[in-house]
Amino acid sequence: MKEIKQMKDLVVGVIGLNFGAYHLKSVIADGATVGAICDKNEKVLKKVGDECNIPEDKRVTDWHDILNNKDINAVIVVTPDMVHREMVVALLDAGKNVLCEKPLALEKCDIDAIVQAVERNPQCKFMVGQICRFTPAFVKAKELVDTGRIGELYFVESEYAHDYQHMFEGGEYNWRIDPKRHGVIGGGCHAVDLLRWIVNEDPCEVYAYGTHKLLLMLPYDDATISIMKFPKSNVMGKVFVSTGCKRNYTMRTCLYGTKGTLIFDNTSPGMQFFEADEQGHGANDCKTIEIDIANHNTDYEFKKFADAIINNKVVEMNVFEGAKTVAACMAIVESSVTGKIVNPNYDFG
Repeated sequence: MKEIKQMKDLVVGVIGLNFGAYHLKSVIADGATVGAICDKNEKVLKKVGDECNIPEDKRVTDWHDILNNKDINAVIVVTPDMVHREMVVALLDAGKNVLCEKPLALEKCDIDAIVQAVERNPQCKFMVGQICRFTPAFVKAKELVDTGRIGELYFVESEYAHDYQHMFEGGEYNWRIDPKRHGVIGGGCHAVDLLRWIVNEDPCEVYAYGTHKLLLMLPYDDATISIMKFPKSNVMGKVFVSTGCKRNYTMRTCLYGTKGTLIFDNTSPGMQFFEADEQGHGANDCKTIEIDIANHNTDYEFKKFADAIINNKVVEMNVFEGAKTVAACMAIVESSVTGKIVNPNYDFG
């Protein structure tokens, strides 16, 4: 395979074009070469292909055409979660670099298989698309925490509030109904991963409650609240997930520190910042930090992925980061069902 020295040498395939269209546009905008695009739905394939001026001979309906294309050296997988394992393992074993959308997988056995594939193909870069790590408000919050602007964290909370009602109307098959794709794992993983990243620690135990009053066609709870314990840093955490809430989409997040508080989300232009003076006073005054709105910042995400490949850099959002986020989510689901405190299983491979 041709050595990748610059962006144009990166020949990218995109599998799954509903959300993958955003990834494709980032690939094009950043100057990488489009090797092929793939979607089983020919209408979607045509629509995205026409919008992005992709030649007909680079549009395929079978992902194996991307797998077997020797020119393609990087693949972005934006498919239903339950098929991540099959695709990712095959692509890695074919020697391709892979960016896989979140969540990494829905079952422990699938996570283990992906971890094993990454480990036996060290020449390939692998990244999990936990895209909140590239959202401007969240990046700024992480910077303020890491530089000590709000002191030591003691309580963090985030929510994933998103009404899925419209996704289940029309009577067509919807992969989100799969009982393994609990809302906490499929969407709530954003909030769980965000807290893991900001605290820079994995929760050692979780306790959760769930209810099911909104999306009755689903086989799992549509609202869940969980409490997490981060023992090393002595931080308490809370995550609320609602996939049937009657409100606008948000990932409202609050970070409480010994010297200040941050309140922000991924769709607002400003972050609330309460900062105490040297004596610990004055935190009633709210400062507003202006933030660019770039929710689902696929451009920044792809730049990081491409940089890791071209310059042989370590991928921060690696397979173990993705696996640990899913493990914490699985523990939340288990706790909400059993009513017991659960310790996430971080043993992979």
